[in-house]
Amino acid sequence: MTDDLLTGTEGAVGRLRLNRPRALHALNLAMCEGMLAMLERWRTDPGVAAVMLDHAPAADGDPRASRGFCAGGDIRMLGESGAGDGAAARCFFHTEYRLNNRLFAYAKPTVAFMDGVTMGGGVGIALPCRWRVATENTRFAMPETGIGLFPDVGGGWFLSRLPGRIGQFLALTGHRLDGAEAHALGLATHYLPAAALDAAKAAVVADPHGIAAVLDAAAVTPPAARLLDHRVAIDRLFAADTLEEVFAALEADGGAFAAEQLAILRTKSPQAMKVSLRLLYDGGLMQSFADEMRQEYAVASRVVQRHDFLEGVRAVIVDKDNAPRWQPATPEGVTEHVIDQIFAPLPEADAWTPA
Repeated sequence: MTDDLLTGTEGAVGRLRLNRPRALHALNLAMCEGMLAMLERWRTDPGVAAVMLDHAPAADGDPRASRGFCAGGDIRMLGESGAGDGAAARCFFHTEYRLNNRLFAYAKPTVAFMDGVTMGGGVGIALPCRWRVATENTRFAMPETGIGLFPDVGGGWFLSRLPGRIGQFLALTGHRLDGAEAHALGLATHYLPAAALDAAKAAVVADPHGIAAVLDAAAVTPPAARLLDHRVAIDRLFAADTLEEVFAALEADGGAFAAEQLAILRTKSPQAMKVSLRLLYDGGLMQSFADEMRQEYAVASRVVQRHDFLEGVRAVIVDKDNAPRWQPATPEGVTEHVIDQIFAPLPEADAWTPA
């Protein structure tokens, strides 16, 4: 195991606690491997009735420990690998997606406490859980188009199943939802005050067969979901499955909300946005979550070595100038041929497989 992941049991509850506070508990390969190993061990252990995912409290008072449930994956490593042969990046994706799939198909009850930043890889381990708890600290997003990537870890499955065109809006813009908005969209099953989490977790340990009742009793009415004020506009402006049409709708609207979204999209990778729209279109038709992960692995294996991801990592993670130079720089420059190449199935010997 690794110090970045704390595991064990309390009563009949298996505990998976992310413990990488300086990175807001972002996932690395060892953490994914450790969670997979424990889930496999607990799968047939009659002494474990349920599994709980959260982040560990700071042992040294580091305030960063409480700011995030899980801020994503090891983007710097992925960028370094993508600039080379991509082998380490493919290994990480393969393992991470196995973890996502294992959680999605896990027979025993699972509950994730999304207190704090929940982005990218954090979304990937939270959304497959049966119960997902948001708080006033939750900041939920899939911001990958800003670094030339796409909403992976099951994003094509989960986002495509949100009401209307909310999923396409979130995938393209990387908009951050608060806890109330995540709850209103069904991404969280319960909304609890952060101050009530310790008591709720203790109650789950005391009664792992009654998790729903425990969370129902602790839940409070969340604040208004402000994003839903724009639901009609989102459904209209993001109605198209082609990026050029989305841009045209935003440009023609003339309203403040549309202008704000257009400005945001102009900072994102056109290639990544086109990949994202294709991913959600295909994801809505997928027959199984494993099929989704198989396709996402093929796409990730290619995107991680393309210019826009390497440039996004440079601009956001390495140089931090936040001025990526996308190639191509416009939606029109990203051809359907390129997108088809990115989405082509991998040879069977290289394809993703479930654990």
